[in-house]
Amino acid sequence: MAKVGGFAKAFAGRWRIVEMDNWDSDFLDLVEEAHLTFRGKSDGEIAFGALKGFLDVRYGTRDGSACAEFSWEGHDENDPSCGRGWAMIGTAGRLVGHFYIHNGDDSGFVCERG
Repeated sequence: MAKVGGFAKAFAGRWRIVEMDNWDSDFLDLVEEAHLTFRGKSDGEIAFGALKGFLDVRYGTRDGSACAEFSWEGHDENDPSCGRGWAMIGTAGRLVGHFYIHNGDDSGFVCERG
């Protein structure tokens, strides 16, 4: 089993998505509690609305701050879907980032530890 690096440990666990630029809070929890989860060296998942995706994560830095960049694939309203995104640890221990759906919408987001 690969060793989990320091950057991965900073992001590890379940983060509750509390805000997205393009979708309101009622939509976020449509199917299950909206979340972004980081596990191990490079795994995770994202869920909000009718979208659920599985992450392939790479950790590093951006502008001097710890950063998780990811691609994802899964489904949105039972249709296959994929995309990419990134997250950084912001103020007050919150995650801030941006989520992209391939050939579709994109949105900034904010998460808090779950």
